[in-house]
Amino acid sequence: MACGGKLDYVDKAENLVCTYCGAGHQAHVKCSKGHFVCDACHGKDARQVIEDLARTSGSQDPVAIAELMMSHPALPMLSCDHAFIAAGALMAALRNSPYGSKIGEAEIAEAFGRTAKQAHGGYCGLTGVCGVAPAIGACFSIFLGARCGTDREQRIVMEAVTRVSGAITDLTGPSCCKAYVRAALTVAVALFAEKFGVVLPVQESSSVCSHSLQHPHGCREERCPYYKKPAGDIFTGKTFVPRTTACVT
Repeated sequence: MACGGKLDYVDKAENLVCTYCGAGHQAHVKCSKGHFVCDACHGKDARQVIEDLARTSGSQDPVAIAELMMSHPALPMLSCDHAFIAAGALMAALRNSPYGSKIGEAEIAEAFGRTAKQAHGGYCGLTGVCGVAPAIGACFSIFLGARCGTDREQRIVMEAVTRVSGAITDLTGPSCCKAYVRAALTVAVALFAEKFGVVLPVQESSSVCSHSLQHPHGCREERCPYYKKPAGDIFTGKTFVPRTTACVT
C-alpha cells in the first residue's frame, strides 16, 4: 500500500513500524523495501464500507452482500477485511430475513468486535486458523446467545466453526480470502437451515469470482469452484480494469 514492492511473508515475527500511523507491531508481513502497514491501517477505508453495507443492505442473500463488499476497489485481494465481510454479510442477511428479530445494529457491531479479536493478517498460515472461521462462529454465537459454559449453544457454535474450517481447508493451495468467504457463507446458510429452519436465499449466480487476475500467489483457476475465465479484472460497469496487488497506494 506504499510503494508497489513485492510482499514478503516471514517465518518469525519482526518488530516493524507502520508506515502510516507510526505504531510499532510484531508482524510477519512487510514489503521488500521495508514498508509495513498494520491491520488497522491496511483495511481502514474498506472496513468502513463493509460496516456501512452491513448496516444498510436490504438483501437476504449473504453471498450477494459479500460479493458487493468484495467489489470495493479499496479492498485488498488478500486481507483479514474478508473476515469482517463474512460476519457483516451474514448478520445483515439474518437481520433482513423473517427471523431477524434477534439482530440489530448492536449485534452487528458485536460481531465485528469479536471478529477483530481473532482475525489477524497472515495467521491462516502461521496458526492454521483463518479469521473467516471465528467470524462465522461469532454470528452463530450472537444468534444463539452462546457463551462459555452454555451447553447446546456453544456446541453448535463450535460445530459451525469446524465445518467452516473444513470448507476453507478444501480451498487452500494457495489461500484465497474471497473463496473462503464464499465457502464459509455457504456452510453457514446450510447450518442455519439445518439447525434452526432459518432459510436464507442464495442465488447460484452470487458465487462467481471476477478477481482471479489480482491474486498475488496465483489463482487456483479451474480447481476453484468460483472461478470463471476473466476478461480483465474488476468490473466497473463498462469494462474490466486490472489492479495490482502488492504494496500500492
